[in-house]
Amino acid sequence: MKFTLSWLKDHLETDADVHAVAEAMTMAGLEVEHVADPTAALAPFTVAKIVSAARHPDADRLQVCQVETVDGMKEIVCGAPNARAGLTTIYAPIGAYVPGLGVTLVEKPVRGVVSNGMLCSASELQLADESDGIQELPPEIPVGTPVAKLFGAEPVIDFEVTPNRPDWLGVAGIARDLAAAGLGKLKHYDIAMVKGGFVSPVSVRLEAPEMCPVFAGRVIRGVQNGPSPAWLQTRLQAIGLRSINRLVDVTNLIAYDRARPLHVYDLNSLVGSEIVVRPGQIASGTGEPEHLLALDGKTYSVDPTMCVVADAGGERAIGLGGVMGGESTGCSNETTDVFLESAWFDPIVTAQTGRLLTISSDAQYRFARGVDPASVVPGIELATRLILDLCGGEPSEIVLAGEHPANPLPFAFDPAYVKQLSGMDLEDDRIGTILGQLGFLVQAAPAGSDKPWIVTPPSWRRDVEGKADLVEEVARIHGFQHLPNTPLPDQGSPSKGVLNPRQARVRIARRALAALGYAEAVTWSFTKQSIAALFGGGDDRLVLENPIASDLDCMRPSALPNLIQAAARNAARGHGDVALFEIGPIYLGDQPNDQRTVIAGLISPRAARHWAGSGDDALFALKADLTAVLDAIGAPTASLQLAQGQNRDWWHPGRSARLQLGPKTVVAEFGAVHPRVLKALDADGPILAFEIVLDAVPEPRSKAGTTKARGNADLPNLMPLTRDFAFVVEDDKPAGDLVRAVQGADKALIAEVRVFDVYRGAGVAEGSKSVALEVVLQPREATLTEVEIEALSSRIVTAAAKVGGTLRS
Repeated sequence: MKFTLSWLKDHLETDADVHAVAEAMTMAGLEVEHVADPTAALAPFTVAKIVSAARHPDADRLQVCQVETVDGMKEIVCGAPNARAGLTTIYAPIGAYVPGLGVTLVEKPVRGVVSNGMLCSASELQLADESDGIQELPPEIPVGTPVAKLFGAEPVIDFEVTPNRPDWLGVAGIARDLAAAGLGKLKHYDIAMVKGGFVSPVSVRLEAPEMCPVFAGRVIRGVQNGPSPAWLQTRLQAIGLRSINRLVDVTNLIAYDRARPLHVYDLNSLVGSEIVVRPGQIASGTGEPEHLLALDGKTYSVDPTMCVVADAGGERAIGLGGVMGGESTGCSNETTDVFLESAWFDPIVTAQTGRLLTISSDAQYRFARGVDPASVVPGIELATRLILDLCGGEPSEIVLAGEHPANPLPFAFDPAYVKQLSGMDLEDDRIGTILGQLGFLVQAAPAGSDKPWIVTPPSWRRDVEGKADLVEEVARIHGFQHLPNTPLPDQGSPSKGVLNPRQARVRIARRALAALGYAEAVTWSFTKQSIAALFGGGDDRLVLENPIASDLDCMRPSALPNLIQAAARNAARGHGDVALFEIGPIYLGDQPNDQRTVIAGLISPRAARHWAGSGDDALFALKADLTAVLDAIGAPTASLQLAQGQNRDWWHPGRSARLQLGPKTVVAEFGAVHPRVLKALDADGPILAFEIVLDAVPEPRSKAGTTKARGNADLPNLMPLTRDFAFVVEDDKPAGDLVRAVQGADKALIAEVRVFDVYRGAGVAEGSKSVALEVVLQPREATLTEVEIEALSSRIVTAAAKVGGTLRS
C-alpha cells in the first residue's frame, strides 16, 4: 500500500514530515517497508534559460549553449535537437547525480569544449518514460525554480498491510490511526447525498446472497469522459497507478482513499435492463464452464464457486464479482452513460477466485481482506459526486438490492483489564479517548459503578472480537515503548535438565557419528507417496490431507529416501562423496505406537581417491561405523546376530545384512541400496547406508549407585600381548561368528579380537576359507606365564571349534 504525504494531509491536519509520519506509523503497528523521497533526488536540479546556442566547432549534432542558471551564466554542450535560444529548461550542475542515466556529472571537455553542467530531459530525471529532447518549460517560470516543486514530486510511503486490517488499505484509515496516536487532528468529511433525478433504468437481482449480500448501483447519464485533470493523474502516478480516464481514475482514487472498490459499466454496452449476481455456470449439455474476457485482456473459465455479475437476464457474464470487470462493458473516452456499482462480496469467495484464476487486482486484494460493509452506499455517493464534478452528467436514484452483513456485536470491557494484561497504568479517560478516536462506540458505566463498559467495534473492525483485542489497540496507540520494564518474579534457581535414556542415546549417537566424519542432515518427516512405496510405505492412511507441497504428501516409512535425495542434490552440485546421518521419526502406521525413532546414515563413496575405496572395503567401513555407533549407545553388540538374505527389497540382495537379537527383534539393517531404488530417486550409485531402530535397542542393565566414571585406577598397569590364530571355516561362515566365539573363550583376559586376513586358495580345501585372527590379551593382576597362555590358547581353539573352525596347520 502506497500513499503520498500530501494525500495523507488531506485527511490529517499535521505539520509532520515524511520521516516523522513513517516513525509514527511504525510505533502504531504499521510496518513501513520503504520511504521514497524524490524531492531529495531532484534537489540539485533547477530551472534555467538558454540565452544563445551555437553549433559546436567539431560536431554537427552538438550545440554550445550559453545558459542562465541559478549559479550564473554557464557554457554547456548539448546534443538535444530542440536546444535553442530562449528555451526554458532543466539545469543540472557539476556534481549532480542524474538518476535516469546513473551517472554523476563531472567537468570534462566534449569534443574540446568544456561543458559546465547538463541540460536535462524529463526521462533523464525519471519524470517520464521517454523524451524526444530536453524538457521544454513555460517561459514565465523564473530561473532557479526547484524542479521538484515544479513537477509536484513528493515523498511516498510504502507499507505492508496485515490481513486483519483492511481499513489500512485506504488513506483515510491510516490517518485515523495516526490521529489517535497523536500525530495530528483527523479531518472529518461528511459524504453528502446526491439526489437522483430519475428512477434507475437498471435493476439488480441477487441470486447468490451468500456470495454478494448487498449490491448498490445507479445510472449517470450524459457524462463526458476523457483524460483526468493533472491533480488526479499526478496523485495516481505517484503511487504507481496508470491514469486511464476520468471514470476509471475516480474508482481507483476511492479504492485507495477510502478502501472502497467500485466499478463502472458502459450503460450502452449492457444487454437488457437487469444486473444479475449469481454463481458461475456450467453448460448442461457439454459440461463446459462459461468464460469471461476480462479487462486485462485474458479469458477466464468460471466455475460455480465464483461470483459472477451478469446481464442479458443473467445469461452473459460481464464481470467477476469483487475481482475484475469484463471487457465487453468497459468504459472508453466515448462513453456517455454509465452504471456505477458499489457492492460487498464475500472475502473467502473472492480470495478463492483470485487464487484459482491467479488474479490479484486492487479490488480482489481489498475484498479478500474484507471491505467495510457499511461503505456500500457512502462509496457510491462519493463516487457520484466526483464523477459529476469531473465529467458532468445527471444521476439516477440509487438502486439497492439486499442488505449488508450485520455490524460487529457489542461486548463488555473492564478498563482495568488494560493494566492486568499489558501492565500499562492508564486513566479510564485515556483508554476511552483512544478507543473513541479509533471509531469504537464506548458506553461507560456511571461514575462509582462497578459495571463494565459496553464497547461496540466499528463496521470496519471485524477483527476485534474481545477484550484482549481492545487492550492491544490501547497499547498500540499509547505506544509499545511505554510498556513497563518489570522483571518477572524470582522463582528460585531453575532445576537442571535431565535427559531420559532415549534422549541421552540420541545425543551420544549424534556425537559419535559426527566424530566418524558424518554430517547431520535435518529433512522433512514427509516424502512423496510413490517414494514411500519404494520403502514399504505409501499406505493411504499415512497420506496427508493438506500437504505443504505436492511432493511431501505422505509420512515417511524410513529416513533413507530423504537422505538419499540429499546425497543426490549434493552430487548434482559437485559434492558426490558425502557421509550423512539423521536421527528422527519414521511412521509405520497411523497409530501413536506405529512411530519409531531411527538413526540413519549413508555414505556415497564415489570420490576418485577415497581412503575406503569402493565396493566391499567401503561396505566393511560402513559396518564398522555402524558397530561403533551401536557400541556408543550401549547396544549389546556381542550378542547381535548377523543375518543375510532377509533384508527388505530396497536393499541390494547380495550386499546387505541385518543385525538382530533373535529372529524377531531387528536392531539395524545395513548394506548397499538397490540400484532400482536409486534410479527412482535420481541418485547415482553406489550408496551404502544403515538404519538403526532405536526402539529395538535394549537399554543396558545397571544397578543403582554403581555407575561411576572410570579413573586412572581402572587402567591396566601391565603390558598387553598378542597371539595370532588361523582357523579354517566353511566359506559361507560369517567371520563375525568366529570372532564372537573366540572373544567368549575368556572375557576377562581377551581384550580384543581382530580379523587381519582372509585366505582362499592352495592349502585350503575348496568351499572353505582361512580366517586369521589377532587376539589381544590383557593381564590384570600378574604377567601371564607360558602355561597360562597355552591353556588360554587351548580354550580359544575349543571355542572356535564350536562354530566349525579348525586350527590351520
